[in-house]
Amino acid sequence: MPKNTHTAHNSDINLTTAAPADFLQSLPMDGATSPATVAAGTTPGSFARRADLGGPLMYASPDTPGMPPPSEKTAWDFLPDEWSIQADESGCAGHNQDAPRIVAVPPSGFVPVTQLEHARLGTVTEAMRRVAERELHLSAEQIRDEIAAGRMVIPANIHHLSGQLDPMCIGRSSLTKVNANMGASPVSSGTDEELEKLDWALRWGADTVMDLSTGGDVDACREAIIGASKAPIGTVPIYAMILDRPLEDLDRQIILEHIEHQAEQGVDYMTVHAGLRRAHVPMVRDRLIGIVSRGGSLLAKWMITHGAENPMYEAWDEICDILRRHDVTFSIGDGLRPGGLADATDQAQLGELETIGELTERAWRRGVQVMVEGPGHVPFDQIEFNMKLQRRRCHGAPFYVLGPLVTDIFPGYDHITSCIGATAAAWHGAAMLCYVTPKEHLGLPKKDDVKQGCIAYKIAAHAADVALGIPGTRDRDDELTKARAALNWQKHFDLSFDPEFARAMHDEDLDVDTDFCAMCGHDWCSVRISKEIQEFASGKDAKFVREKPEISAALTPEQAAILEQRGVLDPEVIHRLAAKTRKQVDADGQMASCHSQRSDEDDAVASQRARGVDMVQLGTRELTGVPDHDSVI
Repeated sequence: MPKNTHTAHNSDINLTTAAPADFLQSLPMDGATSPATVAAGTTPGSFARRADLGGPLMYASPDTPGMPPPSEKTAWDFLPDEWSIQADESGCAGHNQDAPRIVAVPPSGFVPVTQLEHARLGTVTEAMRRVAERELHLSAEQIRDEIAAGRMVIPANIHHLSGQLDPMCIGRSSLTKVNANMGASPVSSGTDEELEKLDWALRWGADTVMDLSTGGDVDACREAIIGASKAPIGTVPIYAMILDRPLEDLDRQIILEHIEHQAEQGVDYMTVHAGLRRAHVPMVRDRLIGIVSRGGSLLAKWMITHGAENPMYEAWDEICDILRRHDVTFSIGDGLRPGGLADATDQAQLGELETIGELTERAWRRGVQVMVEGPGHVPFDQIEFNMKLQRRRCHGAPFYVLGPLVTDIFPGYDHITSCIGATAAAWHGAAMLCYVTPKEHLGLPKKDDVKQGCIAYKIAAHAADVALGIPGTRDRDDELTKARAALNWQKHFDLSFDPEFARAMHDEDLDVDTDFCAMCGHDWCSVRISKEIQEFASGKDAKFVREKPEISAALTPEQAAILEQRGVLDPEVIHRLAAKTRKQVDADGQMASCHSQRSDEDDAVASQRARGVDMVQLGTRELTGVPDHDSVI
């Protein structure tokens, strides 16, 4: 068959017949606007709720029957003592345009520090203006009002803000954000490698970065990361608190000193596991995998050993005062997040969330911005409930979730299983997604793992934003669709998230930008056929029409290198590594002395203790000063 550019046309075919009148009436439309700025294509629109900016729902999915309704309260209900509220007649805001907005009246002489305090006073800060430039669908005044309600945060430590921090926001009325974790470990990596991963994560779309260093010079690494980052930096201060000291020696003074030090360094948000209470510890006794949060497990061990309440909970008001002085945002930690599907949405997790709601209210009363961390490993069917329960318990404070992972059997691919859960989480209310890399559960992520995690989570975040009907979020998708329909390969690549990789994948098989690809070939190319049907609009946008096929430069050395890394490791290399591991772990049929599956338990425990690893047993009286589980209340 000759390969020509004949245009198909049949005047006997009527392609203008309208759809039945009841077609749109049968669709579950809930009032959301189109996520595209300009009407395009044939989709009837978003199935999300109508936008509720200034109200409790913001951008939201419809509630499945039985889901917890949103809270009737906001941060306005938790002002500091001696503050009052008055109407601000200068302008209206929120979802009720007929009602005047309100402002807070503080005691005489009060000087605002945090973005929350400025917002309560009706001030639009420079940080809020910058955020509005980045969130094109929101005004600076809307951002101010969302912050004042507690539904949005701008993690911007005053010290980092005075440097090179580029302010951003986290909240359900804004675009969904992505966080990337990194940090030096006792096993591998150091400051230089983590700085390289920082640049890499920001290149591939991370909105914030957490430094979770647990080895090496963690103080110098943290300072270097803050100094090099335009994005907000988060930490988990307890990691530094227990370096070079026994966990049992942790006390209030050490906690407050380390939090103050990191705040002075410029940390923008901190994970503090204060929601895990003594009364919650017995609830994890029958879990398949106990406590998987590092901070949570450390504090649980501390409480068992001392027979005392969580010192982070006890020192909460003092921690709030430190964070307020530097405008550090709380990321209230989920120390009891489930580590497997079998432990999800259990009594321990939900009990901690109840306490987190209390801590949110107390932090707001002291002028501190708050977001809340969430699970974890959650079956797909339970994600909506978890998101909407937090929305109610924490009065709309932004929810920051890890995944969640929706299966447990894909180590090495957990960036995929978790981004499935992350998409659902963002659709149902999460405001920021903490990425999971292919190395999750297996080791410290390398550069390529960071990229894979970031891209998986940019996919999840963007998919949710489009589904929620956030204005303009589908514009680039529509432009790429038009380029694809016109078989304009270069514009197709230019509009993609990773143009170099997309071009390399195409040119691996066919280095001519012609009117088909290597998958279908010319005769079978449905896109080419649709483009050639005169009555179809497909492929005829004037901006994307090409005059003739073009020959690309074929594979550059850089593109060839990208393709060589697609499998990361050759299968034969993986098998050789596996054989090497078996040889080390099971030499002469014996497990290594520290292996958890050794039949000789006493030897295994002795091996651990010889390496300085203490062993605590829940529910026994064998260790001095350790109560049994029934007395841990």
